[in-house]
Amino acid sequence: MNELKQELRQLRSGALQAAIASPDPASPIEESLSAGPWHFTVGDTITIVCARLPQYMLDQIPYTDVDDPDYIELLTYSELDSLFELQGHVRAANPTKHVYRRVAGELEPDDYHTHLAVLGGVDWNAVTRTTLEKLQLPVRQVAEWGKEGAQYFEVDENGTTAQYRPAVKAQGGRQVLSEDVALYARAVSPYNRKRTVTICSGMYGRGTYGVVRALTDRNFRDRNAEYLRSRFSGSDTYCILSRVPIIHGATLTPDWTVGDNILFEWAR
Repeated sequence: MNELKQELRQLRSGALQAAIASPDPASPIEESLSAGPWHFTVGDTITIVCARLPQYMLDQIPYTDVDDPDYIELLTYSELDSLFELQGHVRAANPTKHVYRRVAGELEPDDYHTHLAVLGGVDWNAVTRTTLEKLQLPVRQVAEWGKEGAQYFEVDENGTTAQYRPAVKAQGGRQVLSEDVALYARAVSPYNRKRTVTICSGMYGRGTYGVVRALTDRNFRDRNAEYLRSRFSGSDTYCILSRVPIIHGATLTPDWTVGDNILFEWAR
């Protein structure tokens, strides 16, 4: 019995040493997640920031009164599709890090010092608005919903200015969105130079969701991530203005390797 125990221990020790010397290769999914821009090698916290829905909208949604016994906090968030999609992906890509969600206007000082992922436009999300002003990108979002025609992205390029607008058409007596325009921007954080800030902002929520999906959708994230590496590997601040098509109510993921889907790109 003692000889058998000794032999088993020797075999186990040898197997452990072999495993350390030749660890199991990462699965294709693990490789995809760790190679994408939503994987962070430094820092231990990622904070996803959404806006709170305006009060007039909350008044029409059940369970959004904080005093209601059935209160559901997430129903008060804008960009829920994008938040749900991104939070799961970021957690999977960073299994040892903390991932938090916050509402713009309610961030703690320490939240600004983490990696920031900011969802939604300048109209509701104050963090989007403030951060874009600090980054001074050649892209400006105009979202004055009470003024006709004042919803677009404006780009400064080579001394000229261009405007890019979503495509809305009349259908069945109402206005239907057939294509949105959305901004993806990655930069050194203006709040902590050792962290990043990423902005995903459409003119509508569909655009925000589409540009988030560009780097989370399993069918497109690897090729879109490779496109970012091929175009911007030498820069720590860059942005893409992208088309986001909507077909029969479905928001399609933009393929950035198709040139027509990129409206504008820039790197510092």
